[in-house]
Amino acid sequence: MTDRTLWIGIDASRILPGRLTGTERYSLRITEALLAAGPAHRYRLYLNRQQAIPITLPPHAELCPIPFPRLWTHARLSLELWQRPVDVLFVPAHVVPLFARGPVVVTIHDLGYRYEPEAHPWQSRLYLEWSTRWSVRRAARVIAISETTRDDLRRFYGVPEGKVRVIPHGVDPQFAPQPLEAQRKIRERYSLHAPFVLYLGTIQPRKNLVRLVRAFERLADCRPDLELALGGKRGWLAEPIERAITSSRHRERIHLLGYVPEEDLPALYSAATVFALPSLYEGFGLPVLEAMACGTPVVASNRGALPEIAGPALLVDPLDVDALAEGLRQALQPDVRRRLVAAGLEHARRFRWEVAGRATLGVLEEAARSGRRRSRA
Repeated sequence: MTDRTLWIGIDASRILPGRLTGTERYSLRITEALLAAGPAHRYRLYLNRQQAIPITLPPHAELCPIPFPRLWTHARLSLELWQRPVDVLFVPAHVVPLFARGPVVVTIHDLGYRYEPEAHPWQSRLYLEWSTRWSVRRAARVIAISETTRDDLRRFYGVPEGKVRVIPHGVDPQFAPQPLEAQRKIRERYSLHAPFVLYLGTIQPRKNLVRLVRAFERLADCRPDLELALGGKRGWLAEPIERAITSSRHRERIHLLGYVPEEDLPALYSAATVFALPSLYEGFGLPVLEAMACGTPVVASNRGALPEIAGPALLVDPLDVDALAEGLRQALQPDVRRRLVAAGLEHARRFRWEVAGRATLGVLEEAARSGRRRSRA
């Protein structure tokens, strides 16, 4: 704990209301947990527009909306930090401002573009490469959400070990096994029938959904009751996935759910017979923990951070359609399913946002102390 009250700035531009994806949800939850963990400090949340946020602010926090049409981070936020400096700036899901004043802590979520470059448009790859390299060089401390991401930062960018802190995500308390009636209603809402395999995440190449469709087809050939549900907003380069679905011999049993609202997720996870995350790369893989917390067995890729995070999930080679189909087949067996459900519920309890909030506060206090030492030198 630091010996004085700090002004902590937070880039809150990713926590505005709307359709949250993984990094936006992290920004929202870690900000809430941080505000709860450090009531002795003062917080200034920077927004890129004048709009309410889905957080009830405590008395020790204030909103700072600073709208700007373009280059908000590097121009407008930088200017604000020079005009009204804070003791430390936290960037949970973005890039460090070019002209930030004082120490900065940034969270790096994954380096998937390094492993699967063809799954990203070239403009996105260039920006991710530049922004990550700049952010980890400029930041006083870097938070990695998994040991895998920490190791990647050291491998690709030479980030010193002492500069990185590993702080995993938490699982929201709302993710728990839901009553049968709630499951029935959610199946009705999305026109699903039991049993079904569920995927949730952005519809994009890195998620390896073409192979998931192919694996489902092999199961569906001998399981006429089985369905596949793919939930999530459409991402870049989604056309091959859409073609695989429309050309599937079981296309009438494949459901594209679109973006699934937060309030529907616990019941949808609980209603699923199996949850599948066959990604080519994940820096964490929060949906596997959410599914486990809802009492659903998980089949996941054996690449990226998933072996580290997914615990008792059935891990498969995501490049092998037969292996993926076999993993799903096993998870559908009643005895295997019971074992996976019990182990998954226990595993998911280890990941808590309040723990992540306290750890993040510790890193911010550490960075602020290092900034004061440099200013005195």
